[in-house]
Amino acid sequence: MNRTFRIAVICSIIAFVLAGCGVVGGKDTNEDKLQVVTTYSIIYDIVKNIGGDRVDIHSLAPVGSNPHEYDPLPADVGKTTDADVVFYNGLNLEAGNSWFDKLLETAGKSGEGAPVFRLSEGVEVKYLTTEGKEGEADPHAWLDIRNGIKYASNAKNALIQLDPEHADIYEQNASAYIEKLEKLHTDALNKFNEISEDKRFLVTSEGAFKYFSAAYQFQAGYIWEINAENQGSPEQISQVIDLIRDKDVSVLFLETSIDPRSMEMVSAETKVPIGGKVFTDSIGKPGEDGDSYLKMMEWNIKTIYEQLQKNS
Repeated sequence: MNRTFRIAVICSIIAFVLAGCGVVGGKDTNEDKLQVVTTYSIIYDIVKNIGGDRVDIHSLAPVGSNPHEYDPLPADVGKTTDADVVFYNGLNLEAGNSWFDKLLETAGKSGEGAPVFRLSEGVEVKYLTTEGKEGEADPHAWLDIRNGIKYASNAKNALIQLDPEHADIYEQNASAYIEKLEKLHTDALNKFNEISEDKRFLVTSEGAFKYFSAAYQFQAGYIWEINAENQGSPEQISQVIDLIRDKDVSVLFLETSIDPRSMEMVSAETKVPIGGKVFTDSIGKPGEDGDSYLKMMEWNIKTIYEQLQKNS
């Protein structure tokens, strides 16, 4: 074995050992990150933007799924048990079959003092009106970008509380992210102000757009008010058809995470076109349209604006 080859072998062994210890070039590559669990993809994305490289995040309900009623997998229980912090929406989003409360109890994250944070804290709550659900919170607060900003601020505060040593990172990330959201909210107001108020009618399958409609001066219509086991009934479809005809609604919208058949039936009966898909309970899949909270809201604003302009 010649001298040059021996040196190369020794260097390779040292590099391997250092890598195994998490040290490369004098830096710790296995730096302790906060282990974070979120209940669904929108919160996942907001927290990821605030936490940056300081967090390792797992979303319970995967992209494209329904967080209203989710059935946690064994892996979810393990991730939640090991998590340093859990973020959830609240406002009844995770209340279906009490799946989230059961998960927290199983994972040892229930009770006072547990590192579990509700990101909708401070939101001005809107309530359901369907018979039997009066007084229950409508969970879709994030569809008003101003509430998305509150979510981001709440995430920042929680991360600083848990990891004060890196407070500057969370502050900087939050400031840059919130600036983008504020600009998008202003852009939305300017766009929708170009459309006459009597044409600002937003009809979707689920009544998820109360917060959005209040923020951007829309009237909202829907087939059912909130995702549940009983949705798209003949009575619900008949009621929304009457509404569309009475209000002379010009275009309908279909959510990306909703079975399209009920809205397609309404469109066929009223001869009102489905103008496009909008995001509500989930961001888009990675690499596709709306694959972040910011991008999904940009998509919604653009789609609604363009379709109302086109069909009004």
